[in-house]
Amino acid sequence: MGTVREKAIKRMAYKLVKQYPEFWTTDFEHNKRILQRIADVRSKVYRNRVAGYITRLKKRELQGTLV
Repeated sequence: MGTVREKAIKRMAYKLVKQYPEFWTTDFEHNKRILQRIADVRSKVYRNRVAGYITRLKKRELQGTLV
């Protein structure tokens, strides 16, 4: 079984994807750099988790499984 992400991470990721849909891709490194510029995320671990969840959301969007 996988790791469950915190609500705050999911909430921030959904908000950013909805606000800036054209910025995000399925590349984690790219999303991490964009997130660093757009949002004020102080913790490196928190930034990586949000960027990882955004990457996962974009992959699901491409597959058509994102509701």
